[in-house]
Amino acid sequence: MMPTKTEFAHQRRQRLIGIALMCGAVALFACLDATGKYLNHHMDTMQVVWARYTGAFLLALLIANPINHPGMLVTRRPFLQIGRSALLLFSTALNFTALRYLQLDEALSILFSTPFIVAVLCGPLLGEWVGWRRWTAIGVGFFGVLLVARPGFGGIHPAALLSLGSAVCYAVYAISTRVLARTDSNETTLFYSNLVGAVAMLPVIPFVWTAPENGLIVALMVLIGALGSGGHYLLIVGHRLAPASVLAPFIYTQMVWTTALGFLVFGDVPHRWTIVGGLIVVSSGLYLLNRERKVGKPAPSTPVA
Repeated sequence: MMPTKTEFAHQRRQRLIGIALMCGAVALFACLDATGKYLNHHMDTMQVVWARYTGAFLLALLIANPINHPGMLVTRRPFLQIGRSALLLFSTALNFTALRYLQLDEALSILFSTPFIVAVLCGPLLGEWVGWRRWTAIGVGFFGVLLVARPGFGGIHPAALLSLGSAVCYAVYAISTRVLARTDSNETTLFYSNLVGAVAMLPVIPFVWTAPENGLIVALMVLIGALGSGGHYLLIVGHRLAPASVLAPFIYTQMVWTTALGFLVFGDVPHRWTIVGGLIVVSSGLYLLNRERKVGKPAPSTPVA
């Protein structure tokens, strides 16, 4: 049965709200990276990672907890949940460490290679093999990453390898998320993501702790957790209102926010090769998303946090 005009208008309105929530989520994630980079100048990176996960865990409990979501602690695949959460923790730690040395736009451009890594790994891990068109998009995308990193031209920084490592960790994390989606709820997966990160960082904190210098630093430590928790909440609600294939391209609006924050907060002006490489990466990613939509498979995930 064809949808009525009223149903079509409602569906269209729902999708527009979903798109707005996706754009809001990636804006929060851009602010999260900028906050992490700023805090890196005032404390050890591991303390920043701890603040991000502990704050997100406590705030997420206000939204979803065992009282208002009975059964959310139950997972059918506990070891996969822990492994997936550890991958996200490693990705975050590598990304925040890289941000000590790289501009925000440089780090994000490299992280946008994640869909290509996911597409490559989905073959051996999930049996979703890539055709020649997507292999071409993957090759072009990695060429864009090389332009951003500029190896061999005296411009590469070792921290670029940290960003690439972060992208690899996030790619395996994204594949694990797709597997877990078959058995566990979003609330359960989000709960364990924040819990594992917060608990894993506790033994490290006594060795790296630096007392916050002033109230601003304390506020930013609280804010970074709120940005992570709030961003993921908007993502969950957005995906309930609109299909992932509709929302996925808007992930790339994060580049606009990241570039603007890099300039306004840190005075970073994007290098011409970062702009060219970033455009190539985004274009290849959008093509890859379009191909995945045509063949009816889930679009490869792109990092947002």
